[in-house]
Amino acid sequence: MSWFEKMKSGFKTGSKREIPAGIWSKCPKCSFSTYQQALERNCWICAECNFHYPIGHQYYLELLTDTGTFVELDDRLTAADPLRFKDTKRYTDRLRDSKKASDLNEAICTGVGRLGGYPVALGVMDTRFILGSLGSATGEKISRLIDRAIAERRSLLLVCQSGGARMMESAYSLMQMAKISAKLHQLALARLPYIAILTDPTYGGVTASFAMLGDVILAEPGARIGFAGPEVIKQFLKVESLPEGFQRSETVLRHGFIDRIVRRDELPATTSRLIALLTAGEAAA
Repeated sequence: MSWFEKMKSGFKTGSKREIPAGIWSKCPKCSFSTYQQALERNCWICAECNFHYPIGHQYYLELLTDTGTFVELDDRLTAADPLRFKDTKRYTDRLRDSKKASDLNEAICTGVGRLGGYPVALGVMDTRFILGSLGSATGEKISRLIDRAIAERRSLLLVCQSGGARMMESAYSLMQMAKISAKLHQLALARLPYIAILTDPTYGGVTASFAMLGDVILAEPGARIGFAGPEVIKQFLKVESLPEGFQRSETVLRHGFIDRIVRRDELPATTSRLIALLTAGEAAA
């Protein structure tokens, strides 16, 4: 697979002053500087502190599907503006800017492909599109993906990365939580597995619905996972600070809300093994 080939390939270095501007990246957690090419080979994980850099949907698609097998679905589906919403900016303007920033028409990219040879239906959210928020078109794309998974007997993978429900769509957005949950129930009745992969951040209505409904729930190290954000919680509790590691995946794991923390470079192997175990009966049939 291409991600493995990147990890194997070598690279050459010169003196630091000979490197063009922008080729070095400084880790936002530990300030360790490294080559961007080396970061890419390491799946955008800091070699010093294990910090997982935020990445767009394209990299996850490459990481979680066998080379050349992914086919995108419903790529033209996009949100409307039924409420004619405007705060500091018109909703239509936010949609336009987000499409340019993310190269998506909605906050999730969906499609079908194979992982480790197993047929999968894959959805990857992207925070570059209005913080990966859950809108009506997002919910529709996920619902159609689940229908496709049932029709073609595919395992479902959803990479969650979101600030929560999209306030610009009000109840239209909140309806998607129930809609997707109902579709996931149909998937369960069809005896097909759903693996949720929680990345940084996973908040709000996404956490309150499909992010926590996986048959297996994986999370990247250090990912922020919760319903309300820490600032909201501090204001509500009238406290100045919260416990160390609050809402991080390591703490969420200790409290039993997720099943396992998996490094990004280990996601393909771990996920394909899970699919093999969860679909063993069907393969035998």
